[in-house]
Amino acid sequence: MISLDAYRAQWFGNIRADVLAGLVVALALIPEAIAFSIIAGVDPKVGLYASFSIAVLIAFVGGRPGMISAATAATAVLMVTLVRDHGLQYLLAATVLTGVIQIAMGLLKLGFVMRYVSKSVMTGFVNALAILIFMAQLPELDPGKVTWLTYALVAASLGIIYLFPYVTKAIPSPLVTIIVLSAMTLTFGWDVRTVGDMGALPDTLPVFLIPQVPPTLETLLIILPYSLAIAVVGLLESLMTQNLVDELTDTKSDRDQECIGQGIANTATGFIGGMAGCAMIGQSMINVKSGGRGRLSAFTAGFVLLILVVFLGDWVAQIPMPALVAIMIMVSIGTFSWSSIKTLRVHPRSSSIVMIATVVTVVWTHNLAIGVLVGVLLSGIFFAGKIAQLFKVTSTISKDGRERTYRIEGQLFYGSVEDFMNAFDFKEALDRVVIDVSAAHIWDISSVQALDMAVLKFRRDGAEVEIVGMNEATETIVDRLAIHDKPGAVDKLMAH
Repeated sequence: MISLDAYRAQWFGNIRADVLAGLVVALALIPEAIAFSIIAGVDPKVGLYASFSIAVLIAFVGGRPGMISAATAATAVLMVTLVRDHGLQYLLAATVLTGVIQIAMGLLKLGFVMRYVSKSVMTGFVNALAILIFMAQLPELDPGKVTWLTYALVAASLGIIYLFPYVTKAIPSPLVTIIVLSAMTLTFGWDVRTVGDMGALPDTLPVFLIPQVPPTLETLLIILPYSLAIAVVGLLESLMTQNLVDELTDTKSDRDQECIGQGIANTATGFIGGMAGCAMIGQSMINVKSGGRGRLSAFTAGFVLLILVVFLGDWVAQIPMPALVAIMIMVSIGTFSWSSIKTLRVHPRSSSIVMIATVVTVVWTHNLAIGVLVGVLLSGIFFAGKIAQLFKVTSTISKDGRERTYRIEGQLFYGSVEDFMNAFDFKEALDRVVIDVSAAHIWDISSVQALDMAVLKFRRDGAEVEIVGMNEATETIVDRLAIHDKPGAVDKLMAH
């Protein structure tokens, strides 16, 4: 548990920068929340209420200060079929269940699984998200839908974003960009797309409501598959974004608390008419790059978002989209790991393949979970291959030629079983065979079965077999699973 002093510091240790960064994030959240609502097939207010609720609640109960959570595309795409087939109320019920599942995952301390995600997968994940963030801006730059003025304003916005910090860093340049472009478009009456063109903004505060679905087993069976998928994808994106923010801020955070926090936020959101969400890498990058480090930044983003859309909606609706597009392009450029391109020739080929495969899969499927799964599987395959190459077997024969000792070195598991079996000469006429595993470790049932097979083959030809040098862990798994010393061992082994 975090101490009270540390928790207080996470709230009030960076007040000015957190508030300013939160303002920028709040403005950038609006068009995205509306867009994600459209993706899910629901009214824009569902995404906006969700973004407000999740951002505010995660500020209190999350495990990573400075990380922004709200409605996201990663979770929205999983809701489309549920909304289409059963309607909004079932989505709200699924959101509540999603939160409950995530709380359970946090209590079970499943955050540890992130240690099995390699650096190559992380780099691929980040690069893929950078590409997706950029691709999401392309509809706003479609030559068939916008005029040259849009391109000019985007270019001007990027100029302000990158050049203003040379004047002063006291005010985040993205916030300056929004203010300047909004003032210019209103003053000169330029005809460009605005936030208001994305969809109607809500004009009332959210209220508590219980999803209107039948409390039956049938309802549970309908929403459970969606809730599980959203819970897993949401936590996956949240934990990977958490890792990234940890690295950028050079701080540590609590993964299990983040799982619980995401669950609490989603559960509560379902009761005020919002859809499930998770951490947002794009908004988190905006926050961090704007100076946001504490919990106050996420709270400010959510609170200001609600105030803006409910009470200042008429003004917010006039924010030009080119300004927000430029901010997201900045995020895309800043998120992409450009050094990973230079190191492709330097890094091991397997690491580069994992990174590229993760990027291609995520961009191709627009599904972060599938891309990360592909990357993790490839990492596992390459790792198993490397470990298998470190395995070797040597042998020595006694002076009388009647006893041979096989010395096993390395890790004996499913990936090295074939080399293990090929190392033995079962046709050699011997009185005694010693299998020395003092420099080896037996890991799984495949290696135990291979050991059984080797022992039984030697015994079949009349040789006495002794296994020596087992460490405690090896001896445990061999005693529990091996059958070469049990009655009917040959028949049992053949039955496998």
